Amino acid sequence: MSQFTWFSARGPALREAQLDRRARLPAPAALDRRPLGEQRLVVLDLETSGLDTKRDQVLSIGAVVIEHGAIDLGQQFECTLQRADHRLNASVLIHGLAPSAIAAGSEPAEALLAFMEFVGDSPLLAFHAAFDQRMLARALKQSLGQRLRHPFFDVAELAPLLCPQAKIPRGGLDDWTRHFGLQVHQRHHASADALVTAELALILFSQARRQQLDSLLVLQERLSGWRRRQRAHQLA
Repeated sequence: MSQFTWFSARGPALREAQLDRRARLPAPAALDRRPLGEQRLVVLDLETSGLDTKRDQVLSIGAVVIEHGAIDLGQQFECTLQRADHRLNASVLIHGLAPSAIAAGSEPAEALLAFMEFVGDSPLLAFHAAFDQRMLARALKQSLGQRLRHPFFDVAELAPLLCPQAKIPRGGLDDWTRHFGLQVHQRHHASADALVTAELALILFSQARRQQLDSLLVLQERLSGWRRRQRAHQLA
């Protein structure tokens, strides 16, 4: 049997072992009313070559797991993706990834397969999640021919929803970490940002439980209403 198998005439070329791994990736679990403390969640942060979700590329992935109501430091993911066509630009001043580090990274298909195996069927959390969701979805499509179907929760939305008294309606990660007195060891580093986002998420989940919002399904429902009110306020 050939070592290489073409996914399609227009899709990525994947080795047979990669196709097998892709086929075994679990479908995302449906959101339900299990208490937050019983959920496994993957907190994600991406470093990218820029902010254009149609042109820029994922350069590194950092993730940590929240399980049994705590951050499980035994379940962490960190990977730099090899990008042969990556050129030095202003973004290196933010993420600090030199072209040599990117050239020495993992093959994108291997990195993304490993990450999705790490994720399993768990929901994903990120700060300003829409950007990470679009970038990850595009990377999966380009490198694996895989559609991203996992639900994402945006910690940047959960924070003002659950803590309106903070009066930080459109705050960034730095604003919320300062508000709660969290220590950030290294900003714009995927793993470090994922960890501090997870710490912030645990604080917010504690607030959610106090407000009888103790499941992802209930949080999703409350977020939908909050978004509608935000849009109506902006149009008023």
